[in-house]
Amino acid sequence: MNIPNRITISRILLIPIFILLLSLPLNWGNWQIGESTLPIADFAAAILFIFASVTDWVDGFYARKYNLVTNLGKFLDPLADKLLVSAALILLVEMGFAPAWVVIIIISREFAVTGLRLVAAGEGFVLAAGSMGKLKTATQMIAIAALLLHNFPFSYIGFPFGTLMLYVALFFTIVSGVDYFIKNWHVMRDSK
Repeated sequence: MNIPNRITISRILLIPIFILLLSLPLNWGNWQIGESTLPIADFAAAILFIFASVTDWVDGFYARKYNLVTNLGKFLDPLADKLLVSAALILLVEMGFAPAWVVIIIISREFAVTGLRLVAAGEGFVLAAGSMGKLKTATQMIAIAALLLHNFPFSYIGFPFGTLMLYVALFFTIVSGVDYFIKNWHVMRDSK
């Protein structure tokens, strides 16, 4: 297994730790940020999420630079992103930081695209993520990081950056999903 795929698998292995940080009743104290309070456990989860998100860029860059792009990587990388983002969004709903309807739309798009990829794989094709999908992932990760950080540093001025980015991510999620299905409709049309 090559290095980019190992990095991707490490991202997947970080997800349970991330979930535990936000799910366990950890009382490590709080930081006062502007008019809001940031639990240290949330901060630790945010740092872990940001680190895992950066590995998404690192593995892709490394794979392209050293010509290590594999079908396994094309499958694992978007799967790792979907697992990380879905876990974070569901936890943000539980925390009261994200509306459930937005998260349902985002996760539904991920299931639909994964279904299309499975049909393609059954036909012998591997569908890699396109540039719209990468933009969607980036906006989702920025929104999630901002929400996990309780909107820091924008909390000082009362600007709802995290919420705004969540709606930007929703927009790109919908647009990239439609784009993905239009570009790959032949897979559904020609499947046996």
